[in-house]
Amino acid sequence: MKKKKTVEYYMSLPYRLEIYPDAVEGGFTAAYPDLPGCLTCAETMEDLIKNAIDAKREWITASLEDGDEIAEPESVTDLSDYSGQFKIRMPKTLHRSLVINAKKEGISMNQYCIYLLSKNNPTNYAY
Repeated sequence: MKKKKTVEYYMSLPYRLEIYPDAVEGGFTAAYPDLPGCLTCAETMEDLIKNAIDAKREWITASLEDGDEIAEPESVTDLSDYSGQFKIRMPKTLHRSLVINAKKEGISMNQYCIYLLSKNNPTNYAY
């Protein structure tokens, strides 16, 4: 008998998260392209990430309850070769600009840089 996949199983998969600034309302919108209709919004990047994780859990839970098929991410790769860290040198003026913009958003510079990188990364692998 085939083992039934759980919410936790699907939550552990690396679904791609796309993040967009909302030019009309302000704040940000996030969507999981592999989970149709799974999207959320928030005023800050920190709240957006929390909301996105909650939206993903609720979407998966509802799909399992309804008996709907849930697609797994297109490419589930072995991440053991990646530490999630790298060092980068930048001009002091860019560093200052990043710190200022992160403070305006109410998030750490690290979170702000992740947002900028994920926004401009064509593969958009994220949380």
